Amino acid sequence: MSVTKKQKNEANKALRLLKTLLIGKEIAPAIETLQKHLDKEPIVENTNISGGFSLTSDLKSYDFIGFSDGACRGNPGPGAWGSLVQVMDETVIYEGSGVELSTTNNRMELQGAIEALRFIAEYPSFKNQNKVVLVSDSKYVVDGMNQWVQGWKKRGWKKADKKTPENVDQWQELDALGERFSNLIFKWVKGHSGHPQNEHCDQMANAALDEAGL
Repeated sequence: MSVTKKQKNEANKALRLLKTLLIGKEIAPAIETLQKHLDKEPIVENTNISGGFSLTSDLKSYDFIGFSDGACRGNPGPGAWGSLVQVMDETVIYEGSGVELSTTNNRMELQGAIEALRFIAEYPSFKNQNKVVLVSDSKYVVDGMNQWVQGWKKRGWKKADKKTPENVDQWQELDALGERFSNLIFKWVKGHSGHPQNEHCDQMANAALDEAGL
């Protein structure tokens, strides 16, 4: 199960009221247990707001399907990321976005991927052996995880020219997240080509920038 932030706050408020009214009663410890379980539930910023998205046949064999995108107005400049996660039956279990005042497009692309995979890794029903795919229109992200990162790690997080990779902090975070999955792949999709989930992630990122007045 997952809950919105509003739902979690309302539930906690109700449980606190019950606990106050039932001080000294046998049911009070049970309420404390309920609160502990509620605190562990992941917060979903928006759930299936747009009614869901169909999955292409090549993605329907995965247990969790993550999508991510990044946007930047100026490079560097204010930027945002957008992420979406679906499960095999096409249910949207997560939509999220975030803004940074001074960043780059590549950093926002990486952050979108990080947020999608973090949500999946912490999802209550997730198991290490689940098949997971992260879809991005960023060759920087996809090629980085499929081709570059292993070499960087072998050289102590250095490129072939012995320089530290740009955005190494995010690459290390994404790599550490990847180690929590035994069956994870990164898949590239062409951006702005009408791909529904990719377009939606782009729209979420840009909407977050608009809402922030950036």
